[in-house]
Amino acid sequence: MPIEIPVLETKRLILRGPEPEDYPNFKSTFTSYRARFMGGPLNAYETWMLYAAEIGHWQIRGYGMWMIHDKVTDKPLGMAGGWKPAKWPEPELAWIIWPETAGHGYALEATHAARKYLYNTLGWETAVSYVDPKNLDSIRLAERLGAKRDDAAATVDGNDFVYRHPTPEKLRNSQLAHGIEMEIANYADPLFKPKGMPID
Repeated sequence: MPIEIPVLETKRLILRGPEPEDYPNFKSTFTSYRARFMGGPLNAYETWMLYAAEIGHWQIRGYGMWMIHDKVTDKPLGMAGGWKPAKWPEPELAWIIWPETAGHGYALEATHAARKYLYNTLGWETAVSYVDPKNLDSIRLAERLGAKRDDAAATVDGNDFVYRHPTPEKLRNSQLAHGIEMEIANYADPLFKPKGMPID
């Protein structure tokens, strides 16, 4: 019996399960240069297979990647959530923002919400993010989420960095969690102009 995928809401976003109508945006990104750090650009067949896996992952694992939508316009913005295909050593906290929507803090906001759900509802005790060493924006985002390089952890293929996220205990009522919430609130303020740091 298909599981019911939970819907998460944040200040600006709605995170819900991947649907067939979301595929064109997914395809546009994964067949583009934007996917260079995730094994792409992919051809049409590879992209279709990967999107089918996104949907099926929820049924097999009981968790997966949410589609990120703007709460007001319902515009699709990207994906964030849990990911563990067959060769992954550990469950991953992953994200991707569609190219045309990057630069507004959506990745931080969505990933922070996804991590809270994975920790607080599903009971994850740890999470990692597998990041290409050349993907500086994702490295910075992982660090802003409090993740640190874990060189002792197994990698996916030996060519990625493993970033270990803080445990639920370390995050709970912490200065880090408070700082993330403040940063998200600032991105939602149109008067906020961040300097010297990529947003996504």
